[in-house]
Amino acid sequence: MFESLTAKLQDAFRKFGSRGVVTEEDLDQALREVRLAMLEADVNFRVVREFTSRVREKALGAEVLRSLTPAQQVIDIVYQELVHVLGDEAPQLASSPQPPTVIMLVGLQGSGKTTTAAKLALLLRKQRKRPYLAACDIYRPAAVDQLVTLARQLDVPIHHEGTSVPPLEIARTALEKAKRAGATHLIVDTAGRLHVDEEMMREVAELRAELKPAEVLFVADAMAGQDAVNAAKEFHQKVGITGVVLTKMDGDARGGAALSIRAVLGVPIKFVGVGERPDALEPFYPDRMASRILGMGDLLTLIEKAKEAMGEEETDRFAEKLRKGTFDLQDFIEQLRRVRRMGPLGQLVQMLPGFSRIKAQLGVAEIDDDFFKHAEAIVLSMTPWERRHPEKIDGRRRRRIARGSGTTPQEVNQLLKQFFEARKIAKQITTGRFPVLPGARR
Repeated sequence: MFESLTAKLQDAFRKFGSRGVVTEEDLDQALREVRLAMLEADVNFRVVREFTSRVREKALGAEVLRSLTPAQQVIDIVYQELVHVLGDEAPQLASSPQPPTVIMLVGLQGSGKTTTAAKLALLLRKQRKRPYLAACDIYRPAAVDQLVTLARQLDVPIHHEGTSVPPLEIARTALEKAKRAGATHLIVDTAGRLHVDEEMMREVAELRAELKPAEVLFVADAMAGQDAVNAAKEFHQKVGITGVVLTKMDGDARGGAALSIRAVLGVPIKFVGVGERPDALEPFYPDRMASRILGMGDLLTLIEKAKEAMGEEETDRFAEKLRKGTFDLQDFIEQLRRVRRMGPLGQLVQMLPGFSRIKAQLGVAEIDDDFFKHAEAIVLSMTPWERRHPEKIDGRRRRRIARGSGTTPQEVNQLLKQFFEARKIAKQITTGRFPVLPGARR
């Protein structure tokens, strides 16, 4: 989601980070490139101006340029400022003194409110809560049917009354039913429009006054960039929102909305949607997102996903094999099948520190699901012994593997070379010795 921004920031820092001494002129040149990279990523111009100004002020004020490691310290300042722009602390959902805690989802049509309502219900249930859904979007065709279908798939209780009953009445009945059912949370999916209008605002305001929600979350399409920020601003001014959910962060979003919305509105980003799957909703952590933007990866989120999908004991065993460098192709196949439960592989590998450098070292244009499918076909054409001893696969065996997988010996050679390089990188990452950027946090 931030690949273009990440690459440009890394280039900016690498230019002056390779020099022994960094001058004020070097700093200004790097910050000019940072400014351009952020503007190209559709970050609000005021946010960009204030961000680069604070970085420059801190770098000069702390006499960073005269220190022994100026490049590392400047990047650390940039990291801290990114965390600040994104919200400092990871926000928590508010709760009501008496259950159920009401959470209203608001926003424009097409932003993903309905699917976000179902995803949020699943996330709460994983936290041992008892969510209840209310289908109050009676205007968008099939919105009620969509939420009912999702609720049944996830086995989450839902109240719906079709499209002929006013949203306010549906919400009142849903709240009473949620109380009787002993629900801890009532998630209300409200109507959206293609643009902000007075009728929508009036309806949302009435629901807010009636339900007295602990949270009013604005659901924004991250790919809409500054348009999403502007819409959120209008909702905040007229209705009052308590947080933001950014959807479609797995797409071609340039990152501008994520880096602008909190600074412009003063309300936190609470969740991000990272895919179509019901479990593709993550709590938002400013420090982890800042780390991803700077190309430092996000090992904490990756480890959490691994433990959820594979179990803590299996994850620890796998990590130990990586640390020792004993990971083989049989392990690759076994773990690949488990890891697929964690989400799209292309997203997961982007959480590794120095992802762009890893791609360069492996000599591949993209590490995604297609890349792994191709690799899997070759590995499955090997015998169990060959998978356990890939370093002993000779030319004759490679030709046989190529015939069995419908590939060429050159492709088999390339995969084995990439595997040995990946195993070396994995060992460096797990032991903390992989070079990312000067001052990079792991």
